Amino acid sequence: MSAAYATFGLAPAMRAGGVLANGVFQVHRDFVDFIVDGRPLLFQLSDLDAVSPLASDVPPAIFTAQVRSLLLEADAPLPGRRYVIYGCPDCADLACGAVTAAIARDGDDYIWQDFAWQTDEHADLELNGYHGIGPFRFQGDEYRAALGSLLREAVEAPRRRVLLVGARVALLARLAAALRTIGVGADITDDVDGVPADELRAYGAVAFGRAVGEEQRARIRRAFTDAGVDVTYVDGLAPIVPLLVAQIEHALDRSPLDRRRLTRLVAADGEAGVEVTSPCRVQLTAYRLDRLYRTHTHEVFDGVLEPGRHRIPLDAKAVKGEAFVVARTSGSVLVEPMAR
Repeated sequence: MSAAYATFGLAPAMRAGGVLANGVFQVHRDFVDFIVDGRPLLFQLSDLDAVSPLASDVPPAIFTAQVRSLLLEADAPLPGRRYVIYGCPDCADLACGAVTAAIARDGDDYIWQDFAWQTDEHADLELNGYHGIGPFRFQGDEYRAALGSLLREAVEAPRRRVLLVGARVALLARLAAALRTIGVGADITDDVDGVPADELRAYGAVAFGRAVGEEQRARIRRAFTDAGVDVTYVDGLAPIVPLLVAQIEHALDRSPLDRRRLTRLVAADGEAGVEVTSPCRVQLTAYRLDRLYRTHTHEVFDGVLEPGRHRIPLDAKAVKGEAFVVARTSGSVLVEPMAR
């Protein structure tokens, strides 16, 4: 069986949730991605919004079954010894479409080949095959060690819970509701004194509103430090729920910096600077507050960008006054205030 050797590894990844400009809620998903020759395999599939079957929010028994399946310790779920590599992030239904591959043993090696887009039990390689991807030959020891580590070691569950601290209770309530809708837990407080360390360990981020003073911020930071809990702190840029959701989603991203699609965003001089590491769809949304603190939302760009740095002009009306730009791909999100 002919195939070039490739390295195999695993890394945490995220499907970014959020409140989109059209009002649609996109669910947050954490999963383990496949790293082939040092790069996420998902990046080779252009702009695919999908997650691997090794998602952190599936029951432990199902997670274990998925790992053993990839180790070929169970029968293939699809005809032709085909396995789901990436599926729908919302329902995991094959009818929504999935990337599948034939996985087989050749001696001690594992081979992934005949990648295809599949919407029913039978793959049409001629019509829907990914002809430029694979086949990949993985050394057995490396392959088994990577997947086996998920079974041997307790995988730390992502802390998808956020503590919200601010003066505007109504805004915090709307923000908490939006976060819960996309699968991120949220609690509202103004003080954590006396909260047990075990409870503080449930949080992955703490978000401060603009009205929170430095003394209160320091007190809350000290409580987490004394409890030995490492969290990400978010300074809310403006009382705009979709903007704050995007900031929090970025704070919860556990994927390695060098394995993200969207790596840079700057907003200045009437344009946005964006850097991506693989071909992908990028959406740019501008939010601004007028003099009466009303929110205005503008979709300023939506298109596929090639790897590299790009300069995208912004409509002057979209970034007039106090404005902010959100850049989003299927896997990550970045937020920047408009520099003047």
